[in-house]
Amino acid sequence: MLPTIATGNVASATASTGFDVANSCRFNDGDSAYLSKTLGSNGNQKTFTWSAWIKRGTMGASQFLFDVHASGSHHSHIYISSGNAVGVYNANGNHSFSTNNLLRDPTAWYHLVWRVDTTQGSNSDRVRIYINGTEASYASYATIAQDTNFEVNGNGSACSIGRRSAGDYFDGYMAEIFFCDGQSYAPTVFGEYDSDSPTIWKPKDCKDDLTFGTHGYYFPFDDSADLGDDESGQGNDFAENNLAATDQATDTPTNNFCTLNPLANYYNA
Repeated sequence: MLPTIATGNVASATASTGFDVANSCRFNDGDSAYLSKTLGSNGNQKTFTWSAWIKRGTMGASQFLFDVHASGSHHSHIYISSGNAVGVYNANGNHSFSTNNLLRDPTAWYHLVWRVDTTQGSNSDRVRIYINGTEASYASYATIAQDTNFEVNGNGSACSIGRRSAGDYFDGYMAEIFFCDGQSYAPTVFGEYDSDSPTIWKPKDCKDDLTFGTHGYYFPFDDSADLGDDESGQGNDFAENNLAATDQATDTPTNNFCTLNPLANYYNA
């Protein structure tokens, strides 16, 4: 069951933030809703950034946000575990990462950034997960060799937003989805703290400041008739699967953003 807009409670509020996100996309797991695209060429498999704002509808279920399926059981993905942690996995080397931070508030918008650069000299700089502008605390963090290729950006790979190929559909809303092929971007590229309320992490207008690369994309969900329309300028449109015009929503991170300390409201107590 997807949440309706909730305002005025301890986790969210409605206010203008200077940059207004007009729309989000509702992913109803009961509809098996997702976006998809199969890549026709190689991109940068060592360096990339995926960023999105999400609002959850169902807790306690394994749900996949962005998955790339190369062949057989070869995947790379970012997901939310059945225990409500954020996880990242790369089958090329069986690398697994998960957070101590738990996303358990169905009224809050969370900003997630998955930042990869395996060319870095330090293992701790090769894969990073950020939640509302702050790097996560890790429950598990794999050792990943320098210059390791992720399954992401491989020729012929099947990309999905809102599920993995075996299912595990996301239930909730997503907004301001970015993928930057060949770039390792900090969360401050996509968001910022409010100048008047420094506990508020909010999105900012950043599209024109980004380099998207071969397979990069940006989904603002402005066109209800074409929710998979890539507006990065790269033309990397995704196909809509079990999504309709009515899945365009006005519940967004600027209509209903988190007002608590960005980490305090989702640590496991």
